[in-house]
Amino acid sequence: MSTANFDLKKFEQNGLPTDDELAGKRFAVVYAEWNSDITFRLAEGAKKGFNDNGVADDCIDFKVVPGAFELTFAASKLMKTGKYAAIVVIGCVIKGETPHFDYICEGVTNGISMLNVEAVCPVIFSVLTTLDKQQALDRCGGSLGNKGEECAISALKMLKTFGGLK
Repeated sequence: MSTANFDLKKFEQNGLPTDDELAGKRFAVVYAEWNSDITFRLAEGAKKGFNDNGVADDCIDFKVVPGAFELTFAASKLMKTGKYAAIVVIGCVIKGETPHFDYICEGVTNGISMLNVEAVCPVIFSVLTTLDKQQALDRCGGSLGNKGEECAISALKMLKTFGGLK
């Protein structure tokens, strides 16, 4: 479904955890420095999404990695600590003139998918894969909202649904 027709924030918020369910829960946001004008806005959106739904700043850990490809490694290391209810990974890959775009997008997508199969906590995919910079700008606070904020809400919904499962 096109993001032009979909905005997770507009859905009923009844699928979000209560304050009691959030008590003692920590979240991690890992974001890439590459395309930082986009990823930093997405990370701020994730912070807002968590804060607006009851997660205090001191319950969110932010980590920075060089690029999107390193997100899988970082998420894996954070997951192994057992400290987090969910991890949000944020990156932005903009198509260029070479197949590098395809390799990076496929690698990070497969890596995050593999982590989720074996995960002890959900890893929420917030990696923009756009054809041009304007599409990325539209998704980091522009005309299509902030996908980082939506991913924080996804993390909270996953906690609500699966938080008691091991």
